[in-house]
Amino acid sequence: MRLTTGQAIVRYLMNQYVDFDGVSERFFAGMWGIFGHGNIGGVAEALQEAGPEFPYYLGRNEQGMVHAAVAYAKLKNRRQAFACLSSIGPGATNMVTGAATATVNRLPVLILSGDTFAERLQDPVLQQVGSEHAGDQTANDSFRSVVRYWDRITRPEQLISSLPEVMRTLTSPADTGAVFLGLPQDIQTYAFDFPEQMFEPRTWYIPRLRADERQIARAAAWIRDSERPLIVAGGGVRYSEAFDALRAFAERTGIPVAETHAGKGALSYDHPLSLGGAGVAGTRAANLIAEAADLVIGIGTRYTDFTTASKTAFQHPGVRFININVFEQDTYKHAAVPLVGDARAVLEELDATLGGYETAPAYRDEVLRLNRDWNTEVERLYNLGKDPISQGEIIGAVEASTGPRDVVVTSAGSLPGDLLKLWRCRDPLSYQVEYGYSVMGYEIAGGLGAKLADLDREVYVMVGDGSFLMMNTEIATAVQDGIKIIVVLIDNRGFSSVGRVSEQVGSEGFGCHFRARSDSGWYSGQPLEVDFEAVCRGLGAEAVTVKTKSDLESALQDARESDQTRCIVIATDWHERVPGYASCWWDMATAEVSTIPAVREARQDYEKEKSRERYLMVPGHPHWGGDD
Repeated sequence: MRLTTGQAIVRYLMNQYVDFDGVSERFFAGMWGIFGHGNIGGVAEALQEAGPEFPYYLGRNEQGMVHAAVAYAKLKNRRQAFACLSSIGPGATNMVTGAATATVNRLPVLILSGDTFAERLQDPVLQQVGSEHAGDQTANDSFRSVVRYWDRITRPEQLISSLPEVMRTLTSPADTGAVFLGLPQDIQTYAFDFPEQMFEPRTWYIPRLRADERQIARAAAWIRDSERPLIVAGGGVRYSEAFDALRAFAERTGIPVAETHAGKGALSYDHPLSLGGAGVAGTRAANLIAEAADLVIGIGTRYTDFTTASKTAFQHPGVRFININVFEQDTYKHAAVPLVGDARAVLEELDATLGGYETAPAYRDEVLRLNRDWNTEVERLYNLGKDPISQGEIIGAVEASTGPRDVVVTSAGSLPGDLLKLWRCRDPLSYQVEYGYSVMGYEIAGGLGAKLADLDREVYVMVGDGSFLMMNTEIATAVQDGIKIIVVLIDNRGFSSVGRVSEQVGSEGFGCHFRARSDSGWYSGQPLEVDFEAVCRGLGAEAVTVKTKSDLESALQDARESDQTRCIVIATDWHERVPGYASCWWDMATAEVSTIPAVREARQDYEKEKSRERYLMVPGHPHWGGDD
């Protein structure tokens, strides 16, 4: 079958399927792209030739289109994905942040970028980053550290071996993330007689891996010995679709469940064994139970510093860990019993091995009381009556306007932490917050991708002014493609979240406020006035600015009834924040010496808190390498 390299890529992608638990579907939903001289005669031509059978979506920013693809794959539980196409040079490097976001969150995205001419007669071409030390080095080499598989196609026939590796990586439960192919612009247009069977439909079966029987037995013994066990549910619960298995395991054993960002929604918020978010941005309920837990069962979690509160969350002197994960490295963290396997499969086998183990009734009662107390606290934060309105009240108004299956999307800043604490999940897929990479600018593009993944769900994008100013252009994409999202834009005139961190280290919010530069050289003059409503309208969306809670509620209702993308702008107090709870702490390195008194005081607090960090993975820990 004689095809160009670009045509062969598109035709191959169109014929790839995945099978999970007997359900088969096409893996690629289409391709996002921005055309330029690096791809216009190659992959771009192939997309035009393929037509609507392989949908093409025109992005406005290369980073934004990768974020949309990330959010799409997340809501699809990694069963479907997008490819993203750029030209060379800046178009390519714009996608590096998106690639890192995909890889950190272990979500499949295929990234295709144009490259310089393989024949090199034209060197240096427009936008080429040259090197006097390596003739084959280009800007595309910058992807190597942020993707799971990297290749550069310098002959058309290389696709015969490269594309299956692309699919193996993208569909692997353990290895998935961003995959990159560099495509020299001349090679994209070269033709080759490819074997016809290369383009026959192929199904990739996603396995449910089982853990080692001996390790299952060890884990069961540790659980039977525990009195105050705790489950930390991460993204592995979601991608294994282990919600029912987790609920059944928790209910039969009485082990409570705390959640990471990726795992939030694993249990409904009002389940009697649900503790809500874990760690630095977690609930009082989760953190009080974590502090005294004698056994932690991590399911599909990477144990980031936010989840472990920089190793201060678990303070029981004999705390032990059991880790369930398809990614082997994560199972060994904290000197744990490593259960390498699919979350649902391992939970079912572990439950069958426990022999009727249950926690004490008093422990269940304590968890239920903490669950109810936390719900009371959420209601309080939703109804503070602040003027201007608080961020917690805005979250409450948005939640009240949603149906159980509606989706909330955000990423960086203070919103993820506040949502982890306050958002009450009634559907396991309703919480679509990116916090593995905590990337500013993800929110609107992510909302667009989430909406594409399920057009029957309303998607609410919550975004701060700082992140909005970094990337808002995908509003125009949503308008052009008729993909409705509801954007709630919170204006607090600055980087409030990092401002809080600045205060923690004694720097008093320096450089975080959106204010004019003063005579002192500080940004301490008049507040920056941005007409966000006009910006949103200029990009084609409906937009309104509101001030009060009642006005916000009315605007949310109007947005829900509309069939157009709508932006709601509302201001909050830069200093008004949802408080942290319990004894969790985030290690934020503080200057050891300074002429600023507040920094010196902060350093004293830092040293005191740092002494609580526990180094669980060093020889000398009582459970290092043993069975007892």
